[in-house]
Amino acid sequence: MQENSANNKIWFLMSRSLSGEATIEEEETLQQMLLQDAVMQQQYDLLKRMWHKEEQPVTALSDKESTEDISHILKKAKAQTAAPVVYMPSKYRNAWRVAAVAAVIILCVGGWYINSRQTAAVIDTEQLEAQNGSRTRTILPDGSNVWLNAGSHISFHKNFTGATREVTLEGEAYFDVVKQPNRPFIVHVSGYDIKVLGTAFNVKSYHTDTTIETTLLRGLVQVTSRSIPGQTPIFLHPNEKLIVHKAPDAGNAATLKPDGAKASAANSLGLYTIQQLDTAQTAEEKIETAWVYNRLEFKGDSFYELSKKLERWYNVTIVFDDEAVQKLNFYGSFETETIQQAFEALKAASNFNYSITDHEIHVGNAGKIKRQ
Repeated sequence: MQENSANNKIWFLMSRSLSGEATIEEEETLQQMLLQDAVMQQQYDLLKRMWHKEEQPVTALSDKESTEDISHILKKAKAQTAAPVVYMPSKYRNAWRVAAVAAVIILCVGGWYINSRQTAAVIDTEQLEAQNGSRTRTILPDGSNVWLNAGSHISFHKNFTGATREVTLEGEAYFDVVKQPNRPFIVHVSGYDIKVLGTAFNVKSYHTDTTIETTLLRGLVQVTSRSIPGQTPIFLHPNEKLIVHKAPDAGNAATLKPDGAKASAANSLGLYTIQQLDTAQTAEEKIETAWVYNRLEFKGDSFYELSKKLERWYNVTIVFDDEAVQKLNFYGSFETETIQQAFEALKAASNFNYSITDHEIHVGNAGKIKRQ
């Protein structure tokens, strides 16, 4: 009876969450229950991928507000506006809300439930994706966890058969890998391979970026280039970040040679930097992994660099009508802000203007753009 009650509750919370009606307390309860039930986590992930986001207009900030750090501006915004609500397009919303509620009714009436003692089901698909405007968490066939950031996808061999566990990544992902000493876990990205046994690390490799970043939180990582046979591998230790600069004449291929840090490990194969991270910070506090905790952080990003992050985070297209505006720099973070709320905060911190039409945003200086 207790198992029936628990499963009825988790399905009820899933339906509330998917329809955008869950309270903060219900969302927190749901996440805690999903962390303890890998099978239901996969069920939830599959349902969530079929939903889409829609932005809701919010009250804009005053143009008179100005500060160097966006975070301070947002405190006033959050006091004036409600947290954004996730919506589906109307043609899908009602149908899926009915389907989710129907699932709860079936559970309550028929007593059908998933055995919480069974192990995680094997993922049938070989492709996993987080579209722009969303982030997902999935359990891989070996029990490893992977979080995908917006605009990312991974592919892997069904059931991880063979002597190695290999995935190919485009975009950004955080991996918490189950240790299997005889079966290394290998991530293939843009010309190089990241090999681990059991560890937690973040990889950022968007094809539009000029760099590839690997951040290690726990364990040991070995990085090698596929473009040059026999290259000496690079080893990362906890709280180290490897930044590989893509060679401009080699497309997405990246080769490795030190750029300042750890120069004693030099070879002539490319350009890279190894940065030491603050060991006092938790994973939630680190800028490299803040996205896993639903926070977009930026520290000194140019407007152009930030625009790429915003496009993926909010599923929008940003067009610069004034090239000079791209060079503005920003510090801050966004969590629950809508895209309009985010741009009002950015505008309050610097001199530019913008207009939003559907999912397209035009940005220029204050004298050229008229808001619609």
